[in-house]
Amino acid sequence: MGGCSSSTCPKIALIPPCSISSTTTLVGENVSEEEAQGINGNRPAKHSAASPKPQVPPKPLHLQNSPSSNIHQTPRHKALPSAKPRMEEIKPAPASCVSKEKPSKVSDLISRFEGGETNEEKLHKIANELLLTERAYVNRLDLLDQVFYCKLLEEANRGSFPAEMVNKIFSNISSINAFHSKFLLPELEKRMQEWETTPRIGDILQKLAPFLKMYGEYVKGFDNAMELVKNMTERIPQFKSVVEEIQRQKICGSLTLQHHMLEPVQRIPRYEMLLKDYLRKLPPDSLDWNDAKKSLEIISTAASHSNSAIRKMENLKKLLEIYEMLGEEEDIVNPSNELIKEGQILKLAARNTSAQERYLFLFNNMLLYCVPRFSLVGSKFTVRTRVGIDGMKIVETQNEEYPHTFQVSGKERTLELQASSAQDKEEWIKALQETIDAFHQRHETFRNAIAKDNDIQSEVSTAELGKRAPRWIRDNEVTMCMKCKEPFNALTRRRHHCRACGYVVCWKCSDYKAQLEYDGGKLSKVCKDCYQIISGFTDSEEKKRKGILEIESAEVSGNSVVCSFLQYMEKSKPWQKAWCVIPKQDPLVLYMYGAPQDVRAQATIPLLGYVVDEMPRSADLPHSFKLTQSKSVHSFAADSEELKQKWLKVILLAVTGETPDGPNEHPATLDDHPEPKKKSEC
Repeated sequence: MGGCSSSTCPKIALIPPCSISSTTTLVGENVSEEEAQGINGNRPAKHSAASPKPQVPPKPLHLQNSPSSNIHQTPRHKALPSAKPRMEEIKPAPASCVSKEKPSKVSDLISRFEGGETNEEKLHKIANELLLTERAYVNRLDLLDQVFYCKLLEEANRGSFPAEMVNKIFSNISSINAFHSKFLLPELEKRMQEWETTPRIGDILQKLAPFLKMYGEYVKGFDNAMELVKNMTERIPQFKSVVEEIQRQKICGSLTLQHHMLEPVQRIPRYEMLLKDYLRKLPPDSLDWNDAKKSLEIISTAASHSNSAIRKMENLKKLLEIYEMLGEEEDIVNPSNELIKEGQILKLAARNTSAQERYLFLFNNMLLYCVPRFSLVGSKFTVRTRVGIDGMKIVETQNEEYPHTFQVSGKERTLELQASSAQDKEEWIKALQETIDAFHQRHETFRNAIAKDNDIQSEVSTAELGKRAPRWIRDNEVTMCMKCKEPFNALTRRRHHCRACGYVVCWKCSDYKAQLEYDGGKLSKVCKDCYQIISGFTDSEEKKRKGILEIESAEVSGNSVVCSFLQYMEKSKPWQKAWCVIPKQDPLVLYMYGAPQDVRAQATIPLLGYVVDEMPRSADLPHSFKLTQSKSVHSFAADSEELKQKWLKVILLAVTGETPDGPNEHPATLDDHPEPKKKSEC
C-alpha cells in the first residue's frame, strides 16, 4: 500500500523506502521554521523576504532594483531609527507606481495598502509562498509516512495489533508523500531558481495537478481513520505507547497524530486559494495564463471533494480541543459527534439560594454539564454530568430572585439553570429544543426504515425461522445495530448478519449459534431473539446460563435501586471511574462495570457485613466513603455530596441485610427511601 508495504500506488511509480534516516533529513531540519509557519506552513508574507530560513531563491535582479523592493528587504529585526523618517522613505514608492498607471486616488490608496508592490513582485511572492508551504507540507507528510506509519507497522509486525488496521489509518499516504517529495517540490525548487528567466508556475501545476486525484482515497477514508486511531489508542496499550512516544518528539511540535492527519485534507484547498490569487495578479496576455487557468480548473475539482471533509475536520478539530479542555477523560472525539453550542451558565443549587458558575457543551446527542477548574494554560473543565438528548425535556421556569431561568430534565439528571440575559436564555432554549427535535427525527427515520424492512421480512414468519433462508439486509442500508441500535464502527462494533432473520447486528447481538434446518442443521450465527425462538430458551433460562459477572449492565441498571458513575480505589491502586449498580432483584450486592452498556461486570461486592466509613481522609477525594471487612477495603467517591448520600442511604441498609421498599427509582430522583420494613433471609 505505501512506503512500508510491498505494494505500490498505480499513480506513482516511485515510492520512498521506509527509512528513518530520511525522516531525520526531511522532518528534523528547520524545526524552528515549521513552528513559525504553523500547521499548514502559513506565515506572514514579510517573513519570506527577511528571514534567512529557509533558503529561498533571491528575487530576480529586475525586481530587486525597484524602490519598493528595497524597502521590503529591510530586515525586520533591525530597530527603526524613528517613525517619521520611515514614513518619508515609503511615501515616494506609491507615487512612482501610480505615475506608471492611472493617476487615480483609488489606485494610489491601494498601492499604499499593498506597500507599493508591482504585479511582478506580487506574483513572485505568491510563488515563494507556494514553495515555502510545500516544503513544510512535505516535512509533515514525511512525519506521517516515515515515522508514524512505519513505527506503527513495525509494532504491528510484532503481533501487537493487526497491520491491516495501520494500513486503513494511513490509507495511501506513502503515495501522496512520494508525489510531493519526488515530483512537485523539486519542480517548484528548480523553477524558483530560474524565476528571473522563467517567471511562471502555471505550467508546472497544469502538468502535475491530475495526480492530485489520489487525495480522493485519503479523504474518503478519513472519518474511519480518525475513529480507528481513537479506538486503538483507548484499547491497545502498544499502539498508544508508540503514538505517544512519537508525539513527545520535537518534530511533532506538541501536536497529536490526529492533528497531523488533518493536513492532507486541507492541502488541496490551499493550492486552490493560492492559484486564484496568482491568476488575479497575472495579466491576461501572460504566457502563463492558459496553463494557470487549466490547472485551477483541475485543482478546483479535486478541492470540491475535500470541502465537505474539511467541514467535518473542523468539527473534529474542535472536538479535539474540547477533549483536551476536559483533561482527555471524556470520550467525545467521534465523527458522529457534532458541537452545537457551548458557553458559561449559572446553576441554581437545590439546597440553598446560591448560584454556581458552570459551563455547558451541547452536542447533537448529549449535554456535558461541567465545572471550571484552575489551570495556567487556558480554560479547563471537569465533567460533572453527561445528560443524553434522548428523553430530554426543556421547561421555562420562574424565579423571583433569579431571572432568566430554565430547566433541563434528562434521564440522568435534572438541572435548573440561569442564563446571563433574556436573549441568552432564548438562545439556549432554542438550541436545546432544536437538538432534541433533530435527534427524534433521526431516530424516527430509522424506526420507519426498520418497519419497512420488517414488512419485507414478513415472508419469513416466526414459525419459519431457521427453516427458510432469509433475505439479508444490505450493510449500506443501516448505520446502527438493528437490535440494540448502537452505531457501527470499523473496530469495536462491526456488522454481522443473523443467518435466521437476515438483520444486520453487532457482535454483542449476534453472539449466539443455533441449528438451521435450511442449512442442513449446521450451527450458524444468529441474533439473540432468533436464538430464543429457535432453541426455545426464555430470558430467565438464558440468565441462568450466565455467571454472576456476565449479567449485562443494561439489564441491572434498568431495574436498579441506585446506579451511577463512582470513582473507585482498591488498596493502593490509583482511582478509576466505574459504573456502579445495586440491582433491585439483588439489593445486597454492588456490581461494578467499566461502562453502562458493558455485558460483563468487572467485579461484585457482597455488601452484607461490611463496615461503612463516611468520613473522607485528607488524602481521599471529596465526597468519598469506604467499605471495610477484615482486610478488604473498598474506597468510593461520588461527584457530589448529594449523590454520596443517596448511595450511603442504600448501602447502610444493605450491610445490615435490609432492603429498601418502594418502586424502582432513578439516582437522579432518589431522594427519600421509605423506612426499611423487611429483612433479608440471608
